[in-house]
Amino acid sequence: TDLEIIAALAARLGHGARFSAEPRAVFEELRRASAGGPADYSGITYERIEAEDGVFWPCPAEDHPGTPRMFLDRFATPDGRARFVPVEHREVAEDLDAAHPLYLTTGRVLHHYQSGAQTRRVKPLLDAVPEPFVQLHPDVAERLGIAEDDLVRVVSRRGEATARARITDTIRDDTVFLPFHWGGAGRANSVTNPALDPTSRMPEFKVCAVRLEKLEQADAGVAP
Repeated sequence: TDLEIIAALAARLGHGARFSAEPRAVFEELRRASAGGPADYSGITYERIEAEDGVFWPCPAEDHPGTPRMFLDRFATPDGRARFVPVEHREVAEDLDAAHPLYLTTGRVLHHYQSGAQTRRVKPLLDAVPEPFVQLHPDVAERLGIAEDDLVRVVSRRGEATARARITDTIRDDTVFLPFHWGGAGRANSVTNPALDPTSRMPEFKVCAVRLEKLEQADAGVAP
C-alpha cells in the first residue's frame, strides 16, 4: 500500500518510528490534523464508521451527527452568501463536417482509474473491461454497418484510435464515447483536441469531431 511504501522509505532514512503503516494510526493523525479546519474529521472514529455505515464530514465532535449536505445555512464566504460568476459561452473549437460527422467525448469507466496502470493489474477489474471500446448509437451503427464487438477505427483531424464497438441507445446519435484508460492503439488522446481555454488553459479534451471506420477482418485484432 501507499502507507507501507512511505513507512519503508522513512525506515531507510532512519525515521521509521515516525511513520506508521497502520491505517488506524494514520486516521487518528488525520483526525487531529484536520480538527478545526473546513474538512474536520476529528469527530469521526473507526467505531462510528462501522456503526453508522460511514460518517459525512465535516464532523467536528464525536457527538456531532456529521454533515450530509453542506452550505444549507451559509456558504464559505465572509458574508455567507453565494457568489455567481457569469461566463461567456463559446462554441466548441472544432465543429462537424462531412469528413468528421460525429462528436467524440471521452471519460471514465467504473472499473479503471486514469491511465489504468494500476487497475489493469487487478484481474477482476481487467476482466470486467479488458480493452478499449467506443460507444455509439444504434442508428449510427446501422448506417455504418457496424455490429457489436466489431473493431472500429476512430479518426479525427489529428490521429486515430482503435476500439471495440459497444452499441447503446443511451448515447446521442451525433456522439460517440471513448474511455481514456488505455495507451497504444486505443489511446483516446491520439484523437482529442488540444485547443486551450483562454482563461484556465485547460485543453478541450471532452469534445472533438471524428468519424468511425469499421475495420475489415484482415485488419482486425484485439486492441491493446
